[in-house]
Amino acid sequence: MGKNKDTMKRVLKFISPYKGKIILMLLMAFFTVAFTLYTPILIGEGVDTIIGPGNVKTKALLRILGTLAMVVLGTAVTQWIMNLLTNQVTYGVVQDIRSQAFSHLQEVPVSYIDSNQPGDILSRIVADVSQFSDGLLMGFTQFFTGVITILGTIGFMMSISVKISLIVILLTPVSLFVASFIAGRTFQMFKEQSEKRAEMTSLVEELVGNQKVVQAFSYEERARERFGKVNEELRVCGIKAIFFSSITNPSTRFVNGLVYTSVGIFGAFVVMRGGMSVGQLTSFLNYANQYTKPFNEISGVVTELENALACAKRIFDFIDTPAQEPDVADAVELEKADGSVNVENISFSYRKEVPLLQNISIDVKPGQRIAIVGPTGCGKTTMINLLMRFYDVDKGQIVVSGHPIRELTRDSLRRNFGMVLQETWLKAGTIRENIAYGKPDASMEEVIQAAKHAHAHSFIKRMPQGYDTVITEDGGNISQGQKQLLCIARVMLMRPTMLILDEATSSIDTRTEIKVQQAFAELMEGRTSFIVAHRLSTIQEADRILVMKDGNIIEQGRHEELLAKGGFYAGLYESQFAVS
Repeated sequence: MGKNKDTMKRVLKFISPYKGKIILMLLMAFFTVAFTLYTPILIGEGVDTIIGPGNVKTKALLRILGTLAMVVLGTAVTQWIMNLLTNQVTYGVVQDIRSQAFSHLQEVPVSYIDSNQPGDILSRIVADVSQFSDGLLMGFTQFFTGVITILGTIGFMMSISVKISLIVILLTPVSLFVASFIAGRTFQMFKEQSEKRAEMTSLVEELVGNQKVVQAFSYEERARERFGKVNEELRVCGIKAIFFSSITNPSTRFVNGLVYTSVGIFGAFVVMRGGMSVGQLTSFLNYANQYTKPFNEISGVVTELENALACAKRIFDFIDTPAQEPDVADAVELEKADGSVNVENISFSYRKEVPLLQNISIDVKPGQRIAIVGPTGCGKTTMINLLMRFYDVDKGQIVVSGHPIRELTRDSLRRNFGMVLQETWLKAGTIRENIAYGKPDASMEEVIQAAKHAHAHSFIKRMPQGYDTVITEDGGNISQGQKQLLCIARVMLMRPTMLILDEATSSIDTRTEIKVQQAFAELMEGRTSFIVAHRLSTIQEADRILVMKDGNIIEQGRHEELLAKGGFYAGLYESQFAVS
């Protein structure tokens, strides 16, 4: 319950900037309720003008009907304004929360992204926020009007009959107790439902994104089993949450039925004794009905609010995830690196109990081409992550252009590196926009020149609209090799001081690879380059080859030197070119 209150406090902080609109919304709610509550009085007065057959006060009745029409119109106008303000506040708050969540996504360390399912993060930012907005919208539209209606109804009922009003008020706590008792037990159920919904989102994203692999390995049946299991768990969670929340409304309606019956019976006796008129009893019964109705609505609101708060907690849990360590207060802005990189006795591991890199030292001169090779899991890509400061070293330091990278701003450090990775990424948009991703103000001539250097120009010109051809998210309508060529063209347009090529030509055919390597040779001229490769044929011209195994550099030197040693590198090279 304490966590629930904390979540509510944080929601109220997001609501506070809209207090002006909320005050106006409450004012409209007040007028809406006032008009609504005035209606039974007019109906009661109208009833009292009809004394009997042939004895109707026509003028008074027409006057009352005219007033009633104005009240109904006023109710419609104020309710429309209230709903308009409600939507503005609700979706404004939701936009603020989603914006903060997405902004935080840009600040969380890469370690968080690596250790959490993308589907779970997606579910928190998209699905949970949407669920929260539904609950918040219902809260604004029904909760406030419900409370005002209850208070206003009590006032009008007291003006007609204090005794009967007391009967209604004394039975109210029973309804409230029933609603709170049930709703208080649904929060955890809705929280579990949100978590299972996130798990399903993650699974569906995984299976849909890799459908070709699923079919290629005949994984369809196991995929259905996995989905069926999660779907069943979500069904059970949903049934529990909905069942317990659904009994709230019928329970309060039962109590409210008792209230209405009590008022009718007691009021009839009062009328017979001359304590009130039939019209007044009619008004009172209308008020009794209006008095109990908000409790039903509020009970439903409480249920939705519990669901909304459960979703909000998941969002806030993500927002509360520690951001990456900020740049130091006096961090240096590295305008243009000279290309020197010194790795000084660094050690690093993703998990403390599993050592990875141990006491690595490298002295890289400006313009050198450094190749990093070794078996899978030896730490090649980890070295790249540390150079880009996606992770920070546990021991030692990395120095770029004479500055320890911890003393540089991350943005300026990364601007000096150009990266082409094995895992390509393209955004939904034109080919030109994707090439100019890091330099949006690039001219068409610059884009074309970069594409030509990457040997992408020829296939781009064959596309339906050339450089204006729209490709889907992640380039789904072009081949993997073509995607990689576009990523290479993107870096060639940037022409950074230093390069990182992580299996950059892995998805390109041999003929194209030769051309791209020539382009890379031109690009790397005078630039410090780090090349991670499994194809040893692509790194023979490197100034130095670092051979890694089990987190250590076990050999280093030029291609010919390492072959002459006949060590681990020579074995790797021979295994790739062995004739079977």
